[in-house]
Amino acid sequence: MNAPIAIVIHGGSGRLYKEEMPPEKEEAYKSALTAAVQEGYAILKEGGTAVAAVEASIRMLEDSPLFNAGKGAVFSSDGLNELDAAIMDGKTMKAGSVAGTRTIRNPITAARAVMEQSEHVMLTGAGADGFAAASGLQIVDPSYFKIEERWEQIQQLKQQEQASGKQSKYGTVGAVALDRSGSLAAGTSTGGMLNKKWGRIGDTPVIGAGTYANQISAVSCTGYGEFFIRYTVARDIAALMEYKNLSVEEASREVLFNKVTRAGGAGGVITLDVKGNMAALHSTEGMFWASMIKDNPCQVNVCNMIIE
Repeated sequence: MNAPIAIVIHGGSGRLYKEEMPPEKEEAYKSALTAAVQEGYAILKEGGTAVAAVEASIRMLEDSPLFNAGKGAVFSSDGLNELDAAIMDGKTMKAGSVAGTRTIRNPITAARAVMEQSEHVMLTGAGADGFAAASGLQIVDPSYFKIEERWEQIQQLKQQEQASGKQSKYGTVGAVALDRSGSLAAGTSTGGMLNKKWGRIGDTPVIGAGTYANQISAVSCTGYGEFFIRYTVARDIAALMEYKNLSVEEASREVLFNKVTRAGGAGGVITLDVKGNMAALHSTEGMFWASMIKDNPCQVNVCNMIIE
């Protein structure tokens, strides 16, 4: 089979700045998204797997301080960086995820290792960190994740929340890909919700909630994780495509707007089908995303993202 190769990535959804995004910030986000999507697409073009492409693109986003994943992870209420990630191979239906990790430089690579090198699907906390170290993955001191801008962000938010009781912010990165063999894969990585408490874990590492792939579609989500868990958003989109033959756009819109948004949640999804059709939808004020499909020019969307 010689399927049309395709990859779509996202860098989170929501409201980031109160005012319009400064031009230099917009350019930085565009450059990071473009480099990440091109990295994954190059792997697909050379005949690599969808899983490899997803991992490669997400690793680049994890290594950037711009996004809430890996290096740019936000802080918990305890002043810690606790990272989650998941990956799923639609061809084999195998999946792996890690949650609450503190020393793994690239959680998406750890998630892939769980999928391919263990009999498990999800590992958490110190156990996930230990598995990654034993597997030869790159381990870093927790100080690696301490970016001054993020640290100031948590201090400011704590002051604001004491005054207003307002909810914390969230963000995620993810990718979905289709390789030449017609296989799909999805992956997602996050630092979780800013100022999260009590070891909170969102939808990202929960297979079927924030991440899902089968032989028909691949989905990665971003947003208010509790709603994406309750409505098993990623799997629900895939099921509508599988059992009701809805298009990527129809299925994504039905679940995101008619279920999650009506229930009070907010966020975004990227969805890809086995023919290379894609959807990138959000119910928030904006979403970062980029795509490369069937040798068409790279598309990058950051302009409607407002930062708070």
